[in-house]
Amino acid sequence: MKYDCLLVGSGLYSGVIAYHMVKQGKKCLVLEKRNHIGGNVYCEKIEGINVHKYGAHIFHTSNKRVWEFVNNLVEFNRYTNSPVANYKGEMYNLPFNMNTFSKLWGIRTPQEAKDIIEKQRASLKEEPKNLEEQAISLVGIDIYEKLIKGYTEKQWGRDCTELPSFIIKRLPVRYTYDNNYFNDSYQGIPIGGYNILINKLFEGCDIRLETDYLENKTAYDEMADMVVYTGPIDAYFNYCYGELEYRSVRFETEVLDMDNYQGNAVINYTEREVPYTRIIEHKHFEFGRDENGNELPKTVISREYSMEWKPGDEPYYPVNDEKNGDLYKKYKELADKEEKVIFGGRLAEYRYYDMDKVIESALCMVDKMLT
Repeated sequence: MKYDCLLVGSGLYSGVIAYHMVKQGKKCLVLEKRNHIGGNVYCEKIEGINVHKYGAHIFHTSNKRVWEFVNNLVEFNRYTNSPVANYKGEMYNLPFNMNTFSKLWGIRTPQEAKDIIEKQRASLKEEPKNLEEQAISLVGIDIYEKLIKGYTEKQWGRDCTELPSFIIKRLPVRYTYDNNYFNDSYQGIPIGGYNILINKLFEGCDIRLETDYLENKTAYDEMADMVVYTGPIDAYFNYCYGELEYRSVRFETEVLDMDNYQGNAVINYTEREVPYTRIIEHKHFEFGRDENGNELPKTVISREYSMEWKPGDEPYYPVNDEKNGDLYKKYKELADKEEKVIFGGRLAEYRYYDMDKVIESALCMVDKMLT
């Protein structure tokens, strides 16, 4: 069978394009290596709870077009991301705000907080040369040592003095009592989980699961007039210049026979000695209730462990240093020469993408395709 479009991967980028192609009466074939569609936003139902299988996904955007697009497909709840940091049993609100400063220093006013931070960063006399110096220049020594250092070193597997300063060019610092992590105009979680959104996006497509496009690339290419490729760009070109590097994440998920384990969806563990970076309690994304409003008697938690990526692991975070940036540019030059292939999404573009930015990018591609 001949298709108008072959979509490799079934995350949000592919989904947005598939949705618009089907609306135009086009025939689409989706190839997915996993045993489910949805990419990393896929949710697994456990004990009535929508478990974010590949880590916490909180939708937030200031792009009205993106917000209206997703709300036409699914209703969102009013979830607001307000993570908490646990440092040796001391609990601090994130992002860094007056609640954090008040707990840390026993102060009450923004000016007191500003004075302390200014005094602590005065020890730096030169331009920051690494992440440690950059963090101290932004928030001072106390916040860096308790809430940034250990977490960041676990996240990247390296000491902060070995990490480039640009990783945290800016940190959210607020001199108000506001625990909302994001500054965006719109925020929430799809009621009933992300699978509802994904199923709407791919409605009307032919879908083949557990299928590796690259194993039979030539044959698949002949089945369609165009290809949307959202897999790793280096894999597409058979790693001809070498492998791009990533950080990966391992999850330990556990069902607990209690209704509330930690009282918040996201708690970061910021000391280096605790091996995981954070614990997610999934039921709090939907306020501890199922789709019918019933309270759920059990809970599901996931501990997240950051780790070095190796082939076969799920690639999560691109290592955006100079070496990998140069390598990606070489692959990008090859990609630009491919006539009927569109490269899109976090793996094909080797960049960390928030969900709204993936959708925005795909909508822009749709505009080009349909003009």
